Amino acid sequence: RGEGCGMVVLKALSQAQAAGDQILAVIRGSAVNQDGASSGLTVPNGQSQQKLMARALKQARVQPADITYLETHGTGTSLGDPIEVYAAAAVLGQERDPYQSLWIGTVKTNIGHLESAAGVSGLIKVVLSLQHQQLPPHLHLSEINPKIDWQPWLKIPQALTPWVAPPGKERLAG
Repeated sequence: RGEGCGMVVLKALSQAQAAGDQILAVIRGSAVNQDGASSGLTVPNGQSQQKLMARALKQARVQPADITYLETHGTGTSLGDPIEVYAAAAVLGQERDPYQSLWIGTVKTNIGHLESAAGVSGLIKVVLSLQHQQLPPHLHLSEINPKIDWQPWLKIPQALTPWVAPPGKERLAG
């Protein structure tokens, strides 16, 4: 756990282009919901997460299989992480070629859990990853969670990994 802050400047794409701003990334869609009922404060609700991802993809007009990286909450808990991974796999695994990787990671392994700044720090990590076309390694991973049925296309970068878009596509993250 830690403290931190982050700041990003958001503008409509047309305004940023008209102003001649340097554009580092485009947010095509977003969604917000309440996690819903669960068995405890620290236990995520997988169905709520699935609905949220599906709504964000629909708003962005992006197919689930087009997402090649997912920045997760990923706190390393034996209960929460499987719920989150299964929710992501249920949505982002739809019509995914088994050879098209979905990389998942969390900024928490790189800088800790910055509490109220966790979301913006994850966004900043994704923007930097897009800019440098590389995924930073998921640090301190010594054992893959045995409670997760890892699909062959679901991967965690354990070294600095080139982020390559599928042929004819662009790099998209969630």
